[in-house]
Amino acid sequence: MRILIMEDDSKMAGLLKEGVEEEHHSACLAFDGRAALELAASSEFDVIVLDLMVPIFDGFEVTRRLRKSHNQTPILVLTARDAITDIAKALDLGADDYLTKPFSFVELMARLRALARRGPSPRPPLMKVADLVLDPASRRVWRGNREIHLSPTEYKLLELLMRRAGRVILRNAIVDAVWNVQDVEENTLDAFVSLLRNKVDKGFKTKLIQTIRGAGYSVREEPEP
Repeated sequence: MRILIMEDDSKMAGLLKEGVEEEHHSACLAFDGRAALELAASSEFDVIVLDLMVPIFDGFEVTRRLRKSHNQTPILVLTARDAITDIAKALDLGADDYLTKPFSFVELMARLRALARRGPSPRPPLMKVADLVLDPASRRVWRGNREIHLSPTEYKLLELLMRRAGRVILRNAIVDAVWNVQDVEENTLDAFVSLLRNKVDKGFKTKLIQTIRGAGYSVREEPEP
């Protein structure tokens, strides 16, 4: 395995590198977030080990930037911070596994081998309707050459519509999928569709988000006959 280790404690970094090399693997060290990102961009690694608390860019930001740049190398977070909120945040940003310090080096290597066997996560395909493009991996959206910035709820609504592009999605099905609650106000869906239209369709001749009266909504290139 070829492993990138981001750790600002030089003693800990040295011990990790020595241990990895004794197991007949190679390790590259980065002592801050910028160095880790530069190494990840310029070299191929089988797995990346990130400490959360490092200078310049912390482990959260490095994870976010790696995934945003479409780097899907497996990431293991290695940190003294064992708060469940920190662990959950790292996993939500795209980390694949974690260990808290102090840890067993045997367990660390076992987890790294498992991640390396798994390999990079498969990248989901882009969703396209006319010149509207949604990237599920980075959660970014474009219309033509313009990037569209959406709130989390707006993104969830658009992704649902684009996954079923060309088909009518009933109002109650949209509410269940996007809000997953039963007490949503009657006009909440309409309000979010209006916000979405203002960002996706405004200024474009072809209107892609369409209302199917008495039923629901659809994303399609051609209007409902």
